[in-house]
Amino acid sequence: MNENSEAPINRRNIWMRGLFMLLMALAMHVGGTVLGVIAVIQFVIMLMSDKPNARLASFGRSLARYFQQIANFLSFATEDIPFPFNDWPTND
Repeated sequence: MNENSEAPINRRNIWMRGLFMLLMALAMHVGGTVLGVIAVIQFVIMLMSDKPNARLASFGRSLARYFQQIANFLSFATEDIPFPFNDWPTND
């Protein structure tokens, strides 16, 4: 009887995880666009000053960590849901 009572809870959890997976896939898509814009801006900055913008480079590194967190979540390597459900990854 205990197995039957846990089955609906697990099924509901997998559907919630599926919803979170869709949201994270959308976040990754939007993040890819943001990364493209940052790359173009950094390229223009390099053309003008021969030195990249340190704040944009730092944000790019934290965005890469965010992509890693999303990929780990989407591939079931972790159960931790990335930002905005947890903290934004630091640039350590």
